[in-house]
Amino acid sequence: MEESYLYPMKFLPLFKNKIWGGNKIKELGFNYDPLPNCGELWALSGVPGNESIIANGFLSENTLSEALEIYMAELVGEKNYRRFGNQFPILIKIIDANDDLSIQVHPDDALAQQRGLENGKTEMWYILQSDKDSRLIDGFSKRVTPEEYQEFLRLGKLEAILHEEKAEPGDVFFIPAGRVHALGKGLLLAEIQQTSDTTYRIYDYNRPDANGKLRELHTAEALAAIDFSELKDGKTHYNYKENSTVAIEENPYFTTNLIALTQPVSKDFAELDSFVVYLCVEGIAAVNAMGHIVPIHEGECVLIPAVADQVELHPQGSAKLLEVYLDPDLYKGELRHSSDLDWMAKYIGDGNPEDYLDDIDEDDVLYDEEEDESERHRD
Repeated sequence: MEESYLYPMKFLPLFKNKIWGGNKIKELGFNYDPLPNCGELWALSGVPGNESIIANGFLSENTLSEALEIYMAELVGEKNYRRFGNQFPILIKIIDANDDLSIQVHPDDALAQQRGLENGKTEMWYILQSDKDSRLIDGFSKRVTPEEYQEFLRLGKLEAILHEEKAEPGDVFFIPAGRVHALGKGLLLAEIQQTSDTTYRIYDYNRPDANGKLRELHTAEALAAIDFSELKDGKTHYNYKENSTVAIEENPYFTTNLIALTQPVSKDFAELDSFVVYLCVEGIAAVNAMGHIVPIHEGECVLIPAVADQVELHPQGSAKLLEVYLDPDLYKGELRHSSDLDWMAKYIGDGNPEDYLDDIDEDDVLYDEEEDESERHRD
């Protein structure tokens, strides 16, 4: 097909019922009936079995993955396609934490691949709404040894050594692979992350699942993934400015900017070898690109193909957008797992720690938080 057929794409949301989920996502204008709650709205996904379905244009009812197989570099950029092939590299969610989420950690790419998984998981959060005194956990309040960590975990006092922060609308938190973290009750947020749903659940407050059973923990698998260093301030500090592109996160996995609109803004991507995603996080806006005008409201996103050079953003009154892309200039060769595994030997015996990693079954560590039902719905 000719590249001129490409256009800005919208997607059907994928709703996920969670034991900790609430109903704030419905207030954004989404209908996820008959689900009793919606803990996660997957706005853009190439995760196998959970691929986003295109909602507009002649490609409607096709998945994002199917479009990528056809358009390849024209959709995601030449260098991105060489790096990721037919896997879309970014997963975007809206999360409603009506209760505390489990304390967990994600592996990095190297550790995940050692364990037979495709990708690790680095992510960031942009807070949309928060109840009074809503908080989250990110990292440790002091540097601890693996032995100290295990003792606090054994005693059920892990929270005593974790770093906790208050979270308010507009706050940004970067969660690199290896950082222990948990969302607290009362938070509604946008999550930008690598395409991966690999999570090691460390502690879950002895909370039963929908069947009354305690949920599975992955404490042994998490040991090699955890960064035990101290974190004093996990919040990303940025200079808010209207009608400007404000950088809030830049790393080899994704770049995210905030654009607060009160008037139209034009963007030039002629030199950027990447797709661009606009996720609306406040208000209503229209994205004009490649001869198409696509409206989006809070919680919706639009994918701009890499072959687009110019984009215009138009708010209805005022609006805020997250601008997300993957800048190939940030690639710095193969990303290596940085943790020192020598300390693991004392827990494993005289064998090589790498042998322990090789023995872990992928089915034991790759999972999605307890999911009762998943359904796609049009608004």
